[in-house]
Amino acid sequence: MELRQLRYLLAVVEEANFTRAAAALHVAQPGVSAQIRQLERELGQRLLDRSGRSVTVTEAGAAVLPYARAALAAVDGMRQTADEYAGLLRGRVTLGLVSGAATHEYDVASVLADFHDDHPHVEIALTEDTSDRMLAAVREGRLDIALAGLAEDTPPQGVTWQIVVDEPLAALVAADDPLVAQARAALAGAGGRGDGGCGDGGRGDGGRGDGLGTVPLAALAGRPLISLPRGTGLRAVLERACTQAGFTPRVAFEAAAPPLLIQLAARGLGVAVFPAPGASASADAYGLRVVGFDEPCPRGRLGLAWRTDGPTGPAARAFLARLRAALTAAARVEPEPARISTPVPNQREHDGS
Repeated sequence: MELRQLRYLLAVVEEANFTRAAAALHVAQPGVSAQIRQLERELGQRLLDRSGRSVTVTEAGAAVLPYARAALAAVDGMRQTADEYAGLLRGRVTLGLVSGAATHEYDVASVLADFHDDHPHVEIALTEDTSDRMLAAVREGRLDIALAGLAEDTPPQGVTWQIVVDEPLAALVAADDPLVAQARAALAGAGGRGDGGCGDGGRGDGGRGDGLGTVPLAALAGRPLISLPRGTGLRAVLERACTQAGFTPRVAFEAAAPPLLIQLAARGLGVAVFPAPGASASADAYGLRVVGFDEPCPRGRLGLAWRTDGPTGPAARAFLARLRAALTAAARVEPEPARISTPVPNQREHDGS
């Protein structure tokens, strides 16, 4: 009996298919079939039922699986212990990123490259997905770490997160959009002082210093909106805030890439709802205006999430520590207006336990 036979068996059981198991193992499918047949001959029992469209485990196979998993776990434990004595780190890390998260501000690519240089024997698998699916994958152990948009105030049970971005949302519109005139009228009515709306940082200028005030979120009722897709934290925050304001948002265009949202707004196709600092940075290049919202306004948050009991492998734990340090240094967490008089730390953590 060989360890690779046990690995092949577990892969086929998990994939319920020989071809998919072979692809996951990066070996030829005939080799997987041959090794499992050899294992079955040695044990004198059929472990897999191949008669259906998908491969299922037999009663004997189900009884054998716990021992196969324990044997492989013991070998991995021996290897990790030996590597620790040698100062080596091995293993695999699975990281999920929400689309657009790997910007220069966080420079996740540099963190990945530096970690790989220090630990060349660690394999890192990177994927992009919606925040909802990634947080579910973290909770279920299919992802070690995720950088995701956060729609709720507290994480799901079994998940911990560190907030790295907490910003008010704002409307990004063309210069002749009615929201611009409404915001200017609001500013004039306040004597040019602004109302401290959370979309303008309390300056009454829409976050850009261009003489704009803020508008109520209800001003978006009936307007075509441009937003990220459902399943993202920002979309969930927008829909919940609109519902609380008494209307259902009319999302006419959605895109996973934030730059495309800005381009659609620049062509006059609707109102893009975007984190105020990011909108301000992009407005001038496209001739757009940023209009903040009155209190209470929705806020966009981005967080680093992991299982509350920590990643299972030493490589994932080491990478999480590296990533947390890097994101803490680049964290952009703004205080909410109601708390401006109270010092607010740049990092907040919530425990889902």
